[in-house]
Amino acid sequence: MRWHTAALLATALCGTTLCGTALADPAAIPAAERQRRIALDFPHDRATLLQRLGQRIPDASDADVDRWTASGALASQMIDGERRWFGSAVRNLLLLETAAAARALPAPPTDDGPLYTTHPLHARWVAEAAAARAGEATAIARIDPQRFRVTHTIEVAADAVPDGARLRIWIPFPRRIAGVQDEIVLEAAAPPAVLAPNDDLQRSAYIEAVARAGVPTVASITYALTTRARIARLDPALARPLDGAERRRLADHLGERTPHVRFSPAMRAWSEAVVGEARNPVEIARRLFGAVAAKPWAVAREYSTIDDLGLHALQARSADCGEKAMWLITALRLNGIPARWQSGWQVSPTAFDTMHDWLEAYIAPWGWVPMDPTHGWLESDDAALREFYFGGVDGYRIAFNDDWGRSFTPARRHPRSEPVDAQRGEVEWEGGNLYFDQWRYRFEWQRL
Repeated sequence: MRWHTAALLATALCGTTLCGTALADPAAIPAAERQRRIALDFPHDRATLLQRLGQRIPDASDADVDRWTASGALASQMIDGERRWFGSAVRNLLLLETAAAARALPAPPTDDGPLYTTHPLHARWVAEAAAARAGEATAIARIDPQRFRVTHTIEVAADAVPDGARLRIWIPFPRRIAGVQDEIVLEAAAPPAVLAPNDDLQRSAYIEAVARAGVPTVASITYALTTRARIARLDPALARPLDGAERRRLADHLGERTPHVRFSPAMRAWSEAVVGEARNPVEIARRLFGAVAAKPWAVAREYSTIDDLGLHALQARSADCGEKAMWLITALRLNGIPARWQSGWQVSPTAFDTMHDWLEAYIAPWGWVPMDPTHGWLESDDAALREFYFGGVDGYRIAFNDDWGRSFTPARRHPRSEPVDAQRGEVEWEGGNLYFDQWRYRFEWQRL
C-alpha cells in the first residue's frame, strides 16, 4: 500500500496465460521525473520532521532522529544535497521501533482492518469451506458471496492542463473471474466510459474529458459486482511435482521477469537459507510464505521509484503488501512453483478499506491458490485457521489486476504514474502524463 487515504479524495501473450503488452521498467521514466517523484515522497526537512515527530513523541530529540535515521526506521533520502524524510516516516517509525512506540502518545482511534487479525468470520469461512469441499481434499471452496457497489472518481486539478485540452482517463475496473468475481455491471459513467476487454489483465474503464479553465475535471464510474472467499487446505501429503505439460503451460509464471522478479545472488542465498532441505512444494511454499510474512509491514514509497520490488522487500527494514507479494512471487518461481500477481481493493465488514496486493501460486493438484503474506499467519491453535491466508483469501476484496505492468486498452501514449499496479487510476493528455500530485481520487463502496 502506497500512502493514500481511501476515504478521501487523494492523491504475454494472448492465447497463452498472459494477455496484453508488458510495460517498460521504471528506468523508462525520465530521470528528472523519477527524481521529482522521489522528492514528492520525501517532503520533510529536519525541522518539519521534528515538528511531526513531536506530535506523537513530545520528548523526541535531534539525537533520536539521527539514531532512528541511521537504523532505517526513519526513511530518508539525500535530495539536492539535503537530507529529506519520507512523508510517512513517523507512522512507519512507530510500526518498526518498539521503544519509539512506547514513548508515543496514544493514537486517535482508527478503524483498523478487522480481517488482518483472527476474526469470527475466519472460523466461519473455514467451516463453510470444509463443508463445501465435501470430502474432496484438493478442491478449492468458493463460498460466502458478497455483493458490493463501488463509485470510483477521479478529479483533475483546475488548470492542470490548458483550457480545451482533452484528458485521457483510465479508472480500474474489475475482471470477471468465474466463481470468484462475477455478475459485474457498469451502472453509471460520467462522462461515458468504454470498458476494456475482460482479457485485459489490468482492466480499466476509459473516459475522455475536455478540461475547462478554472474548474476541476471530474470523471466517475459506478459498478456492482459479486465476490467470494476462496479457501484451499494445502496438505503436503497430497502435493505432487508439476508434470511436463503443466511446466510448459505455466512457463510464463516460472521464470524471471525484470525488473521486479530477478533471481539475484541475494535472493538465491536467502531462498536457500529459508527452504533448507524441503522438497515438497507445499512445505517449500509454507516456509517462504512464513519468512515473507514475518517482515514488518510499513508504508512504501511509490513503486515507480523502486528498481526491483522483490529485492527491495528482501533488503529493506520493512515491506508493504505489493513488495511482499513480489518478493514471494520471486521466491516461489525460483523454487519451481508458478506464481502470479493479483491486486485491487480490499474492503471489510466495517468501514475499513485500502488498496491491496496479494498473489496466487500454482500447487498441484489444487491448481491456482491465493496467498496473502501481508495478512500472514493468523493467531490460532487450529492449523486450518492459522493458515487461512496460505491458500485462501477472504471475499472482501475486488480484483482489478491479474498481473503487473500490463498495457491498457486503449494504450497509453506516455509513461504511467504507477507502472506496476493499477488501483487508483491514470491520467494523461497530449502534453504528457499527469502524476498523482495533479489529480485526486475517491473510492466509495457499500455492501449491498
